[in-house]
Amino acid sequence: MFAFGAAQTCGPVFRAVMMKKASEATIASLLHPSVTLGQEVVPMAQITKKALAASLKKLLREKPLDKVTIIDIVEDCEVNRQTFYYHFQDIYDLIDWIFLTEALVTIDDKKTYATWQQGFLEIFQYVLANHAFVSNMYHSVSRDQLERYLYSVTYELLIGVVEEQAAGMGVRDEDKKFIADFYKFAFVGLMLDWIRQGMKEDPVKIINRLGVLVQGDIARALEKYSMDYKSACSKDDFLNNL
Repeated sequence: MFAFGAAQTCGPVFRAVMMKKASEATIASLLHPSVTLGQEVVPMAQITKKALAASLKKLLREKPLDKVTIIDIVEDCEVNRQTFYYHFQDIYDLIDWIFLTEALVTIDDKKTYATWQQGFLEIFQYVLANHAFVSNMYHSVSRDQLERYLYSVTYELLIGVVEEQAAGMGVRDEDKKFIADFYKFAFVGLMLDWIRQGMKEDPVKIINRLGVLVQGDIARALEKYSMDYKSACSKDDFLNNL
């Protein structure tokens, strides 16, 4: 086992993460605080975190979250406990990091009316690709972390769509937020029910039905809020001129 200050390599899991990034990584490159993989310079801390995350996901394919310990994770990753605590406070902190770093990336360029369905599909695909991890979150005390993630990533997707559709309409920020929140709760409710039922239904079918339901509704809601805002402004102007 090699030690590099606070970060260490992580046995087979670490090597799997490294190979996924680039096959030309070498042991010599691990002696530096960052690793150059092709054109990309990857901080060693990120590699260590990814390896710890991979170990947690692997363990969750074998047993429920409440049976996984930090000792299990570090033994699977072949690091010591100090390495884990250098990066994370506890397992729940690691779970938060996984959601924040892995999943938000999936919708980064899908926040428009033309692309929201693809963005939402990619959230479904992330959940499917991490079936054991997400199922464990859903059926454990960490369910609120899963829900917070889903609400956060879905809101980011929807507020982008709302802002795009609201351009030049004079809609108040609180009204745009209300619209995004309304659809956020509807979308996440559908996804949580899909997870509860074992993720069996084809996400494409779900999103196609959503598309029929939502088509034009956001724009119509914005128009109504815009008219309401203009009416309120006109009333204020009238009162001010009395």
